[in-house]
Amino acid sequence: MKYFAYILLALCTAILPVHAQYEYTLKQCLEEGLQNNYSLRISRNEEQISKNNATLGNAGYLPTVDLTAGYNGSQSNSNSTQRSDGSVSKERNVFDHTLDAGVDLNWTIFDGFNISTTYKELKELERQGATNTRIAIEDFIATLTAEYYNYIQQEIRLKNFRYAVSLSKERLRIVEERYHIGNFSRLDYQQAKVDFNADSAQYMKQQELVHTSRINLNELMANKDVDRPIKVKDSIIELKHSLNFQELWEETLNANASLLKADQNSTLAQLDYKKVLSRNYPYLKLNAGYGYTLNKYDINSIKQRSNWGFNGGLTIGFNLFDGNRKREKRNASLAIRNAQLEREQLEQSLRADLSNLWQAYRNNIRLLNLERQNLIAAKENHEIAKERYLLGDLSGIEMREAQKSLLDAEERILSAEYDTKMCEISLLQISGKVTLYLK
Repeated sequence: MKYFAYILLALCTAILPVHAQYEYTLKQCLEEGLQNNYSLRISRNEEQISKNNATLGNAGYLPTVDLTAGYNGSQSNSNSTQRSDGSVSKERNVFDHTLDAGVDLNWTIFDGFNISTTYKELKELERQGATNTRIAIEDFIATLTAEYYNYIQQEIRLKNFRYAVSLSKERLRIVEERYHIGNFSRLDYQQAKVDFNADSAQYMKQQELVHTSRINLNELMANKDVDRPIKVKDSIIELKHSLNFQELWEETLNANASLLKADQNSTLAQLDYKKVLSRNYPYLKLNAGYGYTLNKYDINSIKQRSNWGFNGGLTIGFNLFDGNRKREKRNASLAIRNAQLEREQLEQSLRADLSNLWQAYRNNIRLLNLERQNLIAAKENHEIAKERYLLGDLSGIEMREAQKSLLDAEERILSAEYDTKMCEISLLQISGKVTLYLK
C-alpha cells in the first residue's frame, strides 16, 4: 500500500504540464484576451452596426431616387356601329403597346421634426453601442483578472498540499523505522500511512483544480489550444491598489458604465416622445422626375407617339386624426418616467453593492492581518511539535494536529488574500476603474 501511494504520487507529479513555454503577467493575459476573446469581438461588431446605422440616409434626411422602366401591350377586337346609317365596322387583332422609362425623385423635406429626432436617436444608439462594448470590456477584465488570481491561488494551494505530503511522508518514514525497532506500535504506523494517503489524495485532487483554472484562462484568452500550458509570473496574491470609499463612490457616479447606459436609455425615451409630438406638425414632400414614353397604335390615326420631359410637384399635408396619438403620447411619457426610475434604482443598487463590498473588503484586510499572525504562531507550534515528536514526547495524533493547524492557517490566509482581491476587483469595476489592471 505504501509503495503504491509513492508510485501514484510520482506519476501524478510527472504528468503535470510543463509550464515554461508560456509565461504571462496579468497585463499580458488581458491584452491577449482583449484582442482575441470571442464575446468581445461580437460586441465590437455590434458596436460597428450601430455606428453604420447612424447616417443621414437612415434617418430620412436624403431623397430616394428610382429608375423605372415598363412595357404594356394589348391585343383586342372591336365592333363599331355608326349612328347615321347603322353600318358596322369591325377591327380584329388590334395590337397597341406602350414603352416607358424614367427617373423619379421623392424627398420628404419636412416631417414635423421626426427626421431630425430620428437622426439624434441613431446617434444616441451609436453612443450606446460604444457603452455596451465598454461594459463588455470591463466585465471581461474583471472576469479574467479574477481567474488569473484564482489560478495563482490554486497553484499556491497545490504547493501547500505538496508540502503537506512531504511532511506526512517524513512522518511515515520515522514511524516505519521506529515501528520495526519496536518504539512505535502498529496503530501508530497504520495511522501515519492513512494520513499520508489522505494527503496524497488531496494533492491529486488539487492538481485537477489547477488544470481547470488553466483551461479557463486559455478559454478567456481565446486560445485555440485550451490545454496549452501557462505559467504566470506572479506567485502571490498582492493587493496593489489603495482604495478610499468616498473616492470610489464619486467615481461610480461619474464613470460607471451601467449608469451611463441608463442615462442614454433616458435620452432615447425622451426622443421617442418627441417623435410622437412630431405628428402634430404638417409634412412637406417633394417629388420630381424625368421620363420617356413611347406609344404605338395599330389603327389609330396616329401611328406612334413619343413623350419625354420633366415633372415635379410639392405635397403638403396634415394628419388630423389617427386614433393612436394620445395613447402613444401617454405611453411615451410613462417610458420617460420608467427610464428615470430605472436609473435611480440602479444608482441605489450600486450604492448598496459598493457599501457591502467595502465592508467585506475592510473585514478581509483585518482578517488577513490576523491570519498572518496566526500563521507565524502555527509555524512555531509545528516546529516545537516536530522536535518533541522526534524525541518521542508527542503522539502521532498530536503531531498530526500540529501539522493540520499549520495547513489550516496557510489555507485561511490564502482564502483571505483571494477574497480581499475579489472585493478589490469588484470595487474597481463598479467605480469604472477596473482598467487599472491594464497598467
